Amino acid sequence: MAPGPAAPALPALLALLGALLPGLGGAQTSVDPAEAIILRGGSVQVNCSTSCNQTSIFGLETLLTKTEVTSGDNWVLFELTDVQEDSKLICFSNCHEQTMAPMHLTVYWFPERVELAPLPRWQPVGENLTMTCQVAGGAPRTNFTVVLLRGEEELSRQPAVGEPAEVTFTVAVGREDHLANFSCRTDLDLRHRGLGLFQNSSAPRQLQTFVLPETPPRLATPPIVEVGTQWSVDCTLDGVFPASEAQVHLALAEERLHSTVLYKKDSLLATANVKANPEDEGTQQLWCEVTLGDENRRWQENVTFYSFPAPNLTLSEPEVSEWTTVTVECEAPAGVVVSLSGLPSGLAVPRAQFQLNASAADNRRSFSCSAALEVAGHMLQKNQTRELHVLYGPRLDQRDCPGNWTWEEGSHQTLKCQAWGNPVPELKCHRKGDDALLPIGDLRPVKREVAGTYLCQARSPRGEITREVVINVIYHQNNILIIILVTTIVILGTVSVAAYLYNRQRKIQKYKLQKAQEAAAMKLNTPATPP
Repeated sequence: MAPGPAAPALPALLALLGALLPGLGGAQTSVDPAEAIILRGGSVQVNCSTSCNQTSIFGLETLLTKTEVTSGDNWVLFELTDVQEDSKLICFSNCHEQTMAPMHLTVYWFPERVELAPLPRWQPVGENLTMTCQVAGGAPRTNFTVVLLRGEEELSRQPAVGEPAEVTFTVAVGREDHLANFSCRTDLDLRHRGLGLFQNSSAPRQLQTFVLPETPPRLATPPIVEVGTQWSVDCTLDGVFPASEAQVHLALAEERLHSTVLYKKDSLLATANVKANPEDEGTQQLWCEVTLGDENRRWQENVTFYSFPAPNLTLSEPEVSEWTTVTVECEAPAGVVVSLSGLPSGLAVPRAQFQLNASAADNRRSFSCSAALEVAGHMLQKNQTRELHVLYGPRLDQRDCPGNWTWEEGSHQTLKCQAWGNPVPELKCHRKGDDALLPIGDLRPVKREVAGTYLCQARSPRGEITREVVINVIYHQNNILIIILVTTIVILGTVSVAAYLYNRQRKIQKYKLQKAQEAAAMKLNTPATPP
């Protein structure tokens, strides 16, 4: 490119030549080409000629580096080299009079820099974003435009103005723009000059868009937590985009909690499982903060940590002999109210006790102590139980082993006989006379063979006791056989009597017949008496 101060001299020189040289006459000066466009730094040949048929003086007025290549009688061919900028040249000839022909030389060149200005790290969805394309160099600007691209999609184009040119575009950002690549492109369109369309593009820049709702996150946590226990806290927020890029911070007081975050389409759930330490006792502030882009949403809750040990319930002796005095006592720390079973309710005291004379009925008796504590408006309760064991001798009474049983033979019955005691006594029942065992349990059916008097004995290390158990079985003789026998005898007797009477009647009739025959015979043998 020619030195800067020399550039204004060309118009002045041309104006001076125009003033000094006479007007055009019959001879004409021409230049070929009259217009040309070349790449900056290139070269071009210019032919100056005249219609004068006499020897004339030729020249080419320009500040560009020129070289006469060849010439003829009425023409000269010049070569211009290292052309750096647009120029206006004048061919002139002197044939009786001075004539001139102008030439316009246009230089084109590509931009030295095309760059998309840095984008914000995160851009809220729904807000307009202004993008700036920066272009340094490039000509001619009349054929030069700047294009904003999203991927391969053309969003807008504008002319490049100024040097360097800064072209701005306003884009309404949506979710679909998340992770999209934006770039700038310059179009130098010289197709109408017989060249082509020259494009230069910037490096792409990726845009990250986000949505963070105005609503704060939700904390799910118990309002009170006992020290030494595990507790969990959940933090949720809906309407987050992209949810997987959001950062969640859970903290108790100033200590950050280790949490696990579960991301869904447009929501997130952070969960932390924490052990309450004794040093946390009191009211602490629990907070959850969700950060996305350069924005955050935060919510906090108060959690009260408390210490509440179970009441101390004691028996003076957990195992005693019958009729021993036992002391039952329940105690809790200050501020805790206890109630002890066996005492009237409504006594708001931290310590309660009473005594009892242990009997067999108190064996395996359960005593309970309840402690109550109010924490942050919540009434808490803890219980403690103890069981008393009373040692006593065997018991075998009418309720558990009835002394008299009366059943009908063939019926279904259940015989019960159970001994009580602590330790549990051994029970044996034998029938007097043959030592047969008492059939304790189901009798289906009852047989007359179980009838008898049994002697039951319950024995344990604490003593022994005996009791008689009588079983009566009611049964009836088998009268069916007797009835059959009697019936048979009656029938046989009746038949015998009937046979006897029949034979007797027959004999009587036979006897009478015989007598009648004898009488008749005698009449025949007796002589007739004379008249």
